[in-house]
Amino acid sequence: MDDYDLLVVGSANADLVIGVERRPAPGETVLGSDLVVHPGGKGANQAVAAARLGARTALLARVGDDDHGRLLLSAQHTAGVDTAGVLVGGAPTGVALITVDPSGDNSIVVSPGANGRLTPKDVRDAEHLLRGSRVVSAQLEIPLETVVELVRSLPAGTRFVLNPSPPRPLPAELLAACDPLIVNEHEARVIAGGALDGAPEDWARALLALGPRSVVVTLGAQGALVARGDTVSRVPSVQVDAVDTTGAGDAFTAALAWRLGAGASLADAAAYAARVGAAAVTRPGAQESFPTAAEVEAL
Repeated sequence: MDDYDLLVVGSANADLVIGVERRPAPGETVLGSDLVVHPGGKGANQAVAAARLGARTALLARVGDDDHGRLLLSAQHTAGVDTAGVLVGGAPTGVALITVDPSGDNSIVVSPGANGRLTPKDVRDAEHLLRGSRVVSAQLEIPLETVVELVRSLPAGTRFVLNPSPPRPLPAELLAACDPLIVNEHEARVIAGGALDGAPEDWARALLALGPRSVVVTLGAQGALVARGDTVSRVPSVQVDAVDTTGAGDAFTAALAWRLGAGASLADAAAYAARVGAAAVTRPGAQESFPTAAEVEAL
């Protein structure tokens, strides 16, 4: 039996959030709200989301030997994630400095910190985690060379899921391993190298032509598209009153990856993931908003 339903390889950040009436001009100081620190980072978010749903989940990441790193490890443990693959040291824990104005718009500065020190060697040294995982999920908040090494190191039969965020052009070797490549509209345009014409179904076909085995395009309140071979189908969303969309994409990706590993078809896994993403937006925050399986069923 596999040790893990899902191995997430990616980033772990401390999100430092301050509310402001307006952002300062150059040379200006403004007063803000009390500082709130949340565990975040796309990799850590996905691991917590999957574990909250009941998946046997492990995280391969790097944090600093500091208070932020301990916060992130504690959040993973609380959710039930196996952190044997979380490496400590080499740089301070990654931090996202976030200011939020009264309209809810945010400005973010990210210091990758230890995330930028997750190396190809770290992936090779984690062979035992890769061998024991049905599905491996990654994002691009860690070095691209590390993600490429990850697909080179995958055991036969292990499925690879990629959400290329933040987006950048991807090498053919990486695209060919994706099953699926999960993108929103902005990410789709960057991966495709510019303008995408026509309807979202056309975007999905254009992305498939680049080499991934399958593609999922998320469309927010309009649901998602799944594409494999000659088939493109639409997955409806669940209508909810959205409170905060932070982390919803991570919850969607984690849920989809887990359901694929459990044997679901791509369309069925995406439909379940849409329900998970919908549940996540009904509460504020990222990790603290992720639903349990029972809460998803109650939607």
